[in-house]
Amino acid sequence: MTKLEQIKASIESLSAEEIAKLRDWFDDLDGRLFDEKIERDAKAGRLEGLADEALAEHARGSSRKL
Repeated sequence: MTKLEQIKASIESLSAEEIAKLRDWFDDLDGRLFDEKIERDAKAGRLEGLADEALAEHARGSSRKL
């Protein structure tokens, strides 16, 4: 049995309350990992193209207030 299969089997044995707590924990983890990736990408300059594109669209009047 793979590690992932073991995790899946363990999750399937949890109570509804435990699954809710796991979901909350996983959502937090996923958010932190996403934030860390965005931070790394920003520091590496990988978002510059997107920022330039957004600024160019705004200059053309293609943007709108949120």
